[in-house]
Amino acid sequence: MFPFQINVVSLPVKHNFRHIKVREIALFEGPQGWSEFAPFTEYNHKESATWLKAALEAAITPAPKQIRGDISVNATLPNVKVDQVGKLLAGFNGCTTVKVKVNDFVHDHLLLQEVSRHIPRVKFRLDVNGGWSLEEAIANLRNYLQEFPGQIDYVEQPCSDIADLKLLRQSVNIQIAVDESIRKFLGSDLTKLREVADVAIIKWAPSGGFSASLELIEKIQLPVVVSSALDSSVGISHGLSLAAAVPNLYGACGLATTALLDADVTSKPLVAENGSIKNRKVIPDLLEQFKAAPTRQEWWQNRVNEIYEQVLI
Repeated sequence: MFPFQINVVSLPVKHNFRHIKVREIALFEGPQGWSEFAPFTEYNHKESATWLKAALEAAITPAPKQIRGDISVNATLPNVKVDQVGKLLAGFNGCTTVKVKVNDFVHDHLLLQEVSRHIPRVKFRLDVNGGWSLEEAIANLRNYLQEFPGQIDYVEQPCSDIADLKLLRQSVNIQIAVDESIRKFLGSDLTKLREVADVAIIKWAPSGGFSASLELIEKIQLPVVVSSALDSSVGISHGLSLAAAVPNLYGACGLATTALLDADVTSKPLVAENGSIKNRKVIPDLLEQFKAAPTRQEWWQNRVNEIYEQVLI
């Protein structure tokens, strides 16, 4: 049986990010404060166990030693309609780097044009989630580089295949960041990523927590961007603690994503101010207001118990 009492909340999401309308999150309090367990509902027990390991560590073990205070953050823009861009960007105060979820150049270059209208000196990070073939990646990225010269910071996971990433790096003059190539292959020899990528995207929960993330970072030996997985402010606080401890931080981190939620578990959410967020412990004082239905409480309790007993013990 899981040793802590969980509190499940259901938070409304803006613009059906990841095709979900509400974000369900299980929260619990340990000796070191509040923590969160929130793998997406379609994830199996084995994958979710990594998230539970992270949540338990944050609740029980002190955060790693910080080497910086405020954490610079980027804005995150889902693949929305152009007329929604301004309203969404307003939630990322002072951010001048914007990660944009893109499908292809033809449909999505207008999104970047609209962002540039609101943030004239913007730097873009194109997030593809491994959705392009090598040929599509070459064609799309050449078009983006031509249309937005000097504005593309990097492309995140343009292809899912490592061999394609290596060929892409040789074909197009652009920095490549890897996300899925890390978190979906945690048991592999990730040192090989240095041959195909320039930046490592590390997420606190999917990587297994503070210690596991810092071990990954040490092995990969690439500049790091710490990102999030549509967390509440509790989860974001742990991402910020990780970013504060990373020696080779690349730049702005993807930790301002509470702006993509229509509600949070705290009346004092962690949001971008002048392009950065100061890390602090979060007290979820709105648990009752956003408490999930009893059937969902039971579903999450059973899920946590099964993962804890079958996978972690």
